[in-house]
Amino acid sequence: MRITRVFFGSDFVTVTKSEDTTWDFLKPEIFAAIMDFYSSGQPLILDSNSAASMDTAIKEDDSEVVAMIKELLETRIRPAVQDDGGDIEYVGFDPDSGIVKLRMQGACSGCPSSSVTLKSGIENMLMHYVPEVKSVEQEFDDEDENTALTGAPYE
Repeated sequence: MRITRVFFGSDFVTVTKSEDTTWDFLKPEIFAAIMDFYSSGQPLILDSNSAASMDTAIKEDDSEVVAMIKELLETRIRPAVQDDGGDIEYVGFDPDSGIVKLRMQGACSGCPSSSVTLKSGIENMLMHYVPEVKSVEQEFDDEDENTALTGAPYE
């Protein structure tokens, strides 16, 4: 059994497997583990502060542009991405170049269509509402970058 990643959203769990394992084998095991955990009554995350979306929390020293970007990510973009079993993390905004950096997570991480989602959906929306945004780029974790470079499919 080879599970490569587990991602917990606010109301979903995304499980990513290796190519050499079938869902027929994994599905009952995953379902049993989830049911056993939830019936135990233990909290998923022990520290409630770490569960909050701190990346899009508007801080006092954020510029008006950054605050607008974070607001759009939190209220319009994140819910749509979460509907597909993924999430996005705000990494930063460079006011000189107009580039917003985001990290795709969960089912969206390493997914071949994530670049389309990033460019067609997220970039277009941010550029429409925030004229200072000129482009949106994806930041990769080391594991995600290797997948993107090799073209290895994720399910």
